[in-house]
Amino acid sequence: MSKLTERMFRKEDPAVYQDKDSHLIRSLTTKDFLALGVGTIVSTSIFTLPGVVAAQHAGPAVALSFVVAGVVAALVAFAYAEMSAAMPFAGSAYSWIHVVFGEFWGWIAGWALLAEYFIAVAFVASGLSANFQGLIGPLGIKLPASLSAASTGSNGGLVDIIAVVVVVLVALLLSRGASQTARVENTLVVLKVLAIIVFIIVGLTAIHVQNYVPFIPKYHVNADGSAFGGWQGIYAGVSEIFLAYIGFDSIAANSAEAKNPQKTMPRGILGSLLIAVALFITVSLVLVGMFHYSKYANNAEPVGWALRQSGHGTVAAVVQAIAVVGMFTALIGMMLAGSRLLYSFGRDGLLPKWLGKLTNNLPDRALIVLTIIGVLLGSVFPFAFLAQLISAGTLIAFMFVSVGVYALRPREGKDIPMPSFKMPLYPVLPALGFLGSLGVFWGLDIQAKTYAFGWFVFGIIIYFLYGIRHSNAGREEK
Repeated sequence: MSKLTERMFRKEDPAVYQDKDSHLIRSLTTKDFLALGVGTIVSTSIFTLPGVVAAQHAGPAVALSFVVAGVVAALVAFAYAEMSAAMPFAGSAYSWIHVVFGEFWGWIAGWALLAEYFIAVAFVASGLSANFQGLIGPLGIKLPASLSAASTGSNGGLVDIIAVVVVVLVALLLSRGASQTARVENTLVVLKVLAIIVFIIVGLTAIHVQNYVPFIPKYHVNADGSAFGGWQGIYAGVSEIFLAYIGFDSIAANSAEAKNPQKTMPRGILGSLLIAVALFITVSLVLVGMFHYSKYANNAEPVGWALRQSGHGTVAAVVQAIAVVGMFTALIGMMLAGSRLLYSFGRDGLLPKWLGKLTNNLPDRALIVLTIIGVLLGSVFPFAFLAQLISAGTLIAFMFVSVGVYALRPREGKDIPMPSFKMPLYPVLPALGFLGSLGVFWGLDIQAKTYAFGWFVFGIIIYFLYGIRHSNAGREEK
């Protein structure tokens, strides 16, 4: 047993990762990471969540839910910024936790993020397909039922062909390299942010102040047992909204391809989150000001609906069209990060080693596997089902990274380089980041927690049946 535990908790030498990742091309700048972060965070959710959460939980106080969720995300982002500056390795939380806590805990943290990337790729592709079909519908273009919906849904579908096509297209783009991808990402992000700004400007002309009163509605329990109004409704909104902010971790997964990561990583992570929080809060305030929050109940496209109802149909069409194109940015970010995480598992032997092989200095084999899984999930499982695991897995990884700062600090300037950025108010903020993530996780619905538990049981089985037997650490000790 002592031999087993010794292998499970063996900490990787950071110099090993530095050497293994040296073949990846460092081509990404602060501008690229800002675009990658904003593109991944400000995705489908900014056009849907503000209205949905206002109607279901918080009323006009949905803006406070976004503020609280943003504060929790910022606490974790500080930890991510220090970790990525000190250890700019592919695989982000998996590699960091492997270095500071050991192989088993690194696997758990990485397995948590893998759920996010697998499901998020399928989730965004499925959402993009639904919005695209909604756009072409009024033009008289309608796909056959068998090709327009997931086979496990209730619409008579066989495969969501648009979800398949968009995942494959993004994979082909990523196979051309991070710098080429960054150019496309930067352009799409600018378009998407402009669309959001247009909505804000036009929406401000249609605000009715009485829609903000009362700003925090009186608390009551919804028919489904969830909270509405009061601080309870704001808290319920936080757990649902946090899904919108989790994309910043995808930046860190690409830190092995960053130019001057000591500066670019903290700026990219914190800067993109700050921009995203500002946009989410502003959109939510404008949206609930345009119409009473109850109007957004069961509304899958509140932004477009609000623009049309206030007499701005053309603007609504343009904003929605750009929103669909902008969803590619989130897909790019998640697939870029997910392929780097799979590469990291293969690099260390915890998954088949061929995943860790590079082709023309790119992890194309890992990208192919991610693409196949994303296609299968996105084309077979319906949109609502795919949302369950995303927040749960990521929040667990966030808890690991927050407490990981305590193990990192004593090693900085010794076997780990002294980072140019350090998490402020140490040792208080890492604890607050952990507790904040735990609090948001606690607020998730029971189904999300159940799926997460099943995913981790599956991951632990894989680790003991394959990972620990084939890991580089295990072979070195033989």
